[in-house]
Amino acid sequence: MIQSSPENRRRSQRVLLQIAVLVRAQLLGGEKVQAQGFTLAVSAHGGLLEAPVRLLANHKIKLANPQTGREVGCRVVRVEGPTEQTYKIAFEFEAHNPQFWPITFPPVDWEMSKEAEHETR
Repeated sequence: MIQSSPENRRRSQRVLLQIAVLVRAQLLGGEKVQAQGFTLAVSAHGGLLEAPVRLLANHKIKLANPQTGREVGCRVVRVEGPTEQTYKIAFEFEAHNPQFWPITFPPVDWEMSKEAEHETR
């Protein structure tokens, strides 16, 4: 049986979901930016989105979900691009947050207990 390495193991299942989000960040020079992006895949711990703003790994951002009015703090994990003037931005929430996404029937592992989540890290 092949096991994935710990760094490639997901804390929660990904779901393909394309919704509009607002990305808010303060750039290194102090300039505040806001841009519309679109998610590609999401999970209870973060996701992957495309946006026309260049960020760096470990950059702190805020994501706003216009459908729900919710806003959440995130950390940029990885950035790829640009391709056609957008960047692919992998991000993680500051805390487990499955309710951020408008998914009626989320995967079972999105509702893990805090104890189980702590054990998988």
